[in-house]
Amino acid sequence: MTAAERLVELGIELPPVASPVAAYVPALRVGGQVWTSGQLPFVDGELTLTGKVGAGVSPEDAAEAARTAALNAVAAAADAAGGLDRIRRVAKVVVFVASTPGFTGQPAVANGASNLLGDIFGEDGTHVRSAVGVAVLPLDSPVEVELIVEV
Repeated sequence: MTAAERLVELGIELPPVASPVAAYVPALRVGGQVWTSGQLPFVDGELTLTGKVGAGVSPEDAAEAARTAALNAVAAAADAAGGLDRIRRVAKVVVFVASTPGFTGQPAVANGASNLLGDIFGEDGTHVRSAVGVAVLPLDSPVEVELIVEV
């Protein structure tokens, strides 16, 4: 089953590529890879959630936001690759989590992104990953997701 067919089966529609909020491009193809810029959990141009995990944002809500940000990253990667089914595999995922100093559950938040990629790409969605706690992210987003994919 192709990634596009999995999206249909999952009832997920690939969103339009999110417009950059500064001076960068959403994704760039370099040889046989596409690298995405950090993607936020935008839906229809609006952040789905703001704040810090551990101070008003639950880990579960942050994981859902990471899923949304990952879907936006897939859209950006697919656009640069020439289509979703041109993505052969997900190689690397970086999930930044804006969190309080005592919060240590960044990996569970990042699972929101990782699980979505597995749902879309199956075995080819298996990847290496970093889940990084940070003080603040653009626009007070609780999460930001970057991908490197092979095309």
